[in-house]
Amino acid sequence: MQETTPLTAQQAQLLSQLVQGLSTEQLAWVRGFLAGINHSVKQSGAQAPAAAASATAPQLTILYGSQTGHAQEVAEHAKARAVAAGFKVDLFAMGDYKASRLKNDKLLLVAVSTQGEGEPPDDARDFYEFLHGEKAPKLQGTRFAVLGLGDSSYEKFCQAGKDFDARLAALGAERLVNRVDSDVDYDAPAERWIEESVEALKRVAAPVAASAGSAAGNDGFSLAALASGVAPAAAASQYSRKHPFEATVLENIKLSGRGSSKEVHHVELSLEGSGLTYEPGDALGVVVKNDDKLVDDLIDTLALDPQATTTTQDSTLTLRDAFLRAYDITTLSRAFLEKYAALAESTELKALLAVGNETALRDYLYGRDVLDVVRQFPARKVKAAEFVGTLRTLQPRLYSIASSLAANPEAVHITVGAVRYDSHGRARRGVASTYLADIAREGETVPVYIEANRNFKLPSDTNAPVIMIGPGTGIAPFRAFVEERQALDAPGKNWLFFGDRNFRTDFLYQREWQRYVKDGAVSKIDLAFSRDTEDKVYVQHRMREQGKELYSWLQDGAHLYVCGDADQMARDVNTALIDIVAEHGGLGADAAAEYVKTLQREKRYQRDVY
Repeated sequence: MQETTPLTAQQAQLLSQLVQGLSTEQLAWVRGFLAGINHSVKQSGAQAPAAAASATAPQLTILYGSQTGHAQEVAEHAKARAVAAGFKVDLFAMGDYKASRLKNDKLLLVAVSTQGEGEPPDDARDFYEFLHGEKAPKLQGTRFAVLGLGDSSYEKFCQAGKDFDARLAALGAERLVNRVDSDVDYDAPAERWIEESVEALKRVAAPVAASAGSAAGNDGFSLAALASGVAPAAAASQYSRKHPFEATVLENIKLSGRGSSKEVHHVELSLEGSGLTYEPGDALGVVVKNDDKLVDDLIDTLALDPQATTTTQDSTLTLRDAFLRAYDITTLSRAFLEKYAALAESTELKALLAVGNETALRDYLYGRDVLDVVRQFPARKVKAAEFVGTLRTLQPRLYSIASSLAANPEAVHITVGAVRYDSHGRARRGVASTYLADIAREGETVPVYIEANRNFKLPSDTNAPVIMIGPGTGIAPFRAFVEERQALDAPGKNWLFFGDRNFRTDFLYQREWQRYVKDGAVSKIDLAFSRDTEDKVYVQHRMREQGKELYSWLQDGAHLYVCGDADQMARDVNTALIDIVAEHGGLGADAAAEYVKTLQREKRYQRDVY
């Protein structure tokens, strides 16, 4: 076995430049990349020139469909590991992938998230439709693996991943490894999928190790491969989802007026000293904790010792602290009910989970939490470790950033709608929203990190017109958009569609928007307040009223953005947009739908919906 040669001073300097500014998670990817390299070197026992390795390296294609960026991050990590193992890798967003090359791509990895009612992300729709259409090629001789990312609290968990996996197999492709469906805590299953997929690829393709050396000398690994395999850092900061920054609350203001049926807060946080940066369209991740009373009631109902210790992925905590900060005790899912039904030995709960009982199960899940289940179906003498095994990790909550860093250096703003309601005889509280509304007062600290949203960005052309559609708290990113464009003196026109229940109490940031119109930063505002008129009026109605001008803006190169509710608002807005294009563009229904799809392909129609 040949030992790797120590780096020269020049090579060490280059490596330092490559990794400078990487986040903690990205540095972990680099470590994984180097681990793959070391493994390849040990297995090969030789160091061939990098040029020769690349000439004989098997071709691997990695595709991702990503709404918020998680699937893209996994795909980039997979690329780094595959390059380290000796493969030549092409990485594509599905929206950028030429479907005509599919029949020639014999090694394929797919990472895809699911949104809405089991649908693929916006940037994956065209490829999804092609793959499921009559023009899809036969894929005998193709080897593939699929990772699905999703949320098990939704009925069609990881449905897009399941669909891609089933369709590729139906077209004749052969699985390298079984499909993996990852929940919101996707890090560990994604890492296992990458590891198993790369090992399977090596078995079927026998690559030459790309780590064998370089034209400049034997480094023990290829710095060029390292440069191509690691994604650029979004922010030069040590803080991330796993290592959040304790941000001091600068301001917490209630935006909704007296008498409003909603409770909306504007929260400003200091990023001073963190090194965190962001762009309009990005999200702020908030590391939350569960409600103290809910935790205590759950522990009492289970008759467990709150001071007993339990081991999480990262540390050993008391059971109470684990329920407060480490585990999700509010979101119900089929996965939890299946585990708990076995633990409680409940025939009634098992019957609810039976095949064919999906409607009754869906109705049961709505408006209930873990405490409801353990009260209704008590488990005798349950042990803490057994019960903890039924729970999934408590996930951070993401809030669209409502500020521009150019206008607010070292600060970040978010718009928070506090969720409070009664259900099944108990008062319910949104985990993150009431934490921010009630606890995050001035001077307190909140653990945060930046979540880049690569699919919701202002146009690089500052002259391009921008149309923003954001009812309710969906207004948040558009406040950031206008702040940014004003701070940069962008000459492009800006048009806002905003809607809520009542003008008097729910016109969020009203004075700011009025000032923007007066200053010329916003060219047009169209408002829709559904409870102020006998016939409810929503943003899509205002779009139709302004259809002629809206179409004219699109013809002039406008970029259109939608933020807010995915289930109904975003669908209605999309339908209205197609109808507007058909009417004012003189197009048939199919041609109008294709026009809108082209806007999406050109990144001129972007959505941040949830």
